Amino acid sequence: MASQSCSSCGGGEGDGASLAMQDELIRGTLSKIRYKLFVMSGKGGVGKSSVAVNLAAALAERGNKVGLMDVDIHGPSVPGLLGIKGLLEVDRGSVIKPKRYNDNLSVVSMASLLEDPDQAVLWRGPMKTSAIRQFIADVDWGELDYLVIDSPPGTGDEHMTVLKTIPDALCLIVTTPQEVSLADVRKAVNFLQYAKANVLGVVENMSGLICPHCREEIELFKKGGGKELAERYGLSFLGAIPLDPATVVAGDLGRPVVLLDEDTPVKRTLRELAATVNDEAARSLERAATPEGS
Repeated sequence: MASQSCSSCGGGEGDGASLAMQDELIRGTLSKIRYKLFVMSGKGGVGKSSVAVNLAAALAERGNKVGLMDVDIHGPSVPGLLGIKGLLEVDRGSVIKPKRYNDNLSVVSMASLLEDPDQAVLWRGPMKTSAIRQFIADVDWGELDYLVIDSPPGTGDEHMTVLKTIPDALCLIVTTPQEVSLADVRKAVNFLQYAKANVLGVVENMSGLICPHCREEIELFKKGGGKELAERYGLSFLGAIPLDPATVVAGDLGRPVVLLDEDTPVKRTLRELAATVNDEAARSLERAATPEGS
């Protein structure tokens, strides 16, 4: 499957007719998806993929049809966080069937194209661009309420491709409260402003620590940096997610923490985040539909 995917990319370049046909397929796919959420961060290690997975699972739990697209080509982690194994199936010639996690959540990731999970993907920009376009054009996503897109850290080829291919994507920026993360997020905000992207808001992850014994919150790390950054740039602050040992347990089990039976502070916070994102996405659609000046 991996070699088939690589060969079909053709090095990321194609003739004009092929690209035009793929553009048409992409437009058709996106027309059946109500909201596209692009989860990104300026820095690695902020728990972005965990936020993306749990947000997708929580939105699906609310009754939405959700697709989760992992465009981290070199370090995909979404299948591991969901306990998904095996290769993607190809139906009707070249149509890719996403992996079904449950009735409301389907997933596509580079990891599900590799026969060897430890295989390194040695691709440059054009190859990555082609793969991401294929994830949209060649995947049978069907009708979705949400397509949640998990990205690698930074502002590279993958991010440019997503914003160019999905111009109405709503960007959700994940940061931790510490200055080392906020400095990189400021660069990401600058990048999104330059790209004239739609920013849904900022999420502060690892905001405080939940004690595994008393379940009270400990301010082990600085708090509030994400909210201050959102206010500085006039962005919506979507919520603060605490660091909870339950998240680690859920990741090892291959289950989103929002779907664990145990009621935990982080589970409640992530469900609240999904509700907030749902409301903010609806408002963004309303604003887009309202002519300026009316």
